[in-house]
Amino acid sequence: MPTATAAKPKTIQTAKAADELKARKELEKKDRNRLIRRDLKQNYAVYLMLLPVIAYFIIFHYLPMGGIAMAFQDFSFRLGFLGSPFVGFKHFLAFFNSIYFFRLLKNTLLLSMYGLLISFPVPIILALLLNEVRNQRFKKTVQTISYLPYFISVVVVVGILQDFTKSQGLLTQLSVLLGGDGGNLLGKPEAFRALFIGSNVWQHIGYSSIIYISALSGIDQELYEAAKIDGAGRWKQTLHVTLPGLMPTIVILFIMRLGEVMTLDYEKVLLMYGPSTYQTADIIQTYVYRIGLQNGDYSYATAVGLFNSLINFIVIFIANKISQKVGETSLW
Repeated sequence: MPTATAAKPKTIQTAKAADELKARKELEKKDRNRLIRRDLKQNYAVYLMLLPVIAYFIIFHYLPMGGIAMAFQDFSFRLGFLGSPFVGFKHFLAFFNSIYFFRLLKNTLLLSMYGLLISFPVPIILALLLNEVRNQRFKKTVQTISYLPYFISVVVVVGILQDFTKSQGLLTQLSVLLGGDGGNLLGKPEAFRALFIGSNVWQHIGYSSIIYISALSGIDQELYEAAKIDGAGRWKQTLHVTLPGLMPTIVILFIMRLGEVMTLDYEKVLLMYGPSTYQTADIIQTYVYRIGLQNGDYSYATAVGLFNSLINFIVIFIANKISQKVGETSLW
């Protein structure tokens, strides 16, 4: 009896605490809803401007994701999504067992990794060099000249490249002077990667350096003054002040670049390559284009594209986790 009597007040207290917690949560919910309504009322113009962007992503990015179902079907336009037979991982297995699988994977990874190793640090170097220039007129001239190629259409860039790589083209003649055998460079498998990456660097170096130049302008100038007082020259200031100040930006952009490791500028590859260069130029995205749009095998092409996207997601997730462990900078 005493035990039951002692337990009763405790039960009443527990129930009372639960009621208080419930009431507090309801009050917090009402406050949150009131704040949201007030924010919407005060900033309705901003939210209205966001609507087109939200609509764009929903219509062109999220709704098309329903097409992923084709990767697991033998899709037919006549039967539609609901009527097409489900085949599971048939198309994925067909791709993995394809004679083209390792060639496509190797070409995609090599083009991406070479591009990452060469084209990623070049804009950083350009930004650091421009940061050291004291003549503002010269600095702005170099920036303008380096930015201009970015605004040239990829079709025009490939057209210029084709002219330069003909038998009598500038790049072809230069390769002959360096010991090459001449001929159409763009039709040679061994030259494709160098031409693709080199033209990418030329086209994007200026535009890609903008964000680094902006980050450099945000570094506290007092740090440079302190380094000067300690006797540091320009090189040591770059090593101990500039690069550490630039590092968070570099890490974020590097992680984002890794997330595109399987996504190349395939429109440019399509314009540059041909059957003679498939050995080194054919990548997963161009394969998807041929299989899906030219051959009409939509289910198989969707499966290959989904595999490509999953690899990108896994790489960016792992890179972000490593960045969290090693440093303090990450995407999320």
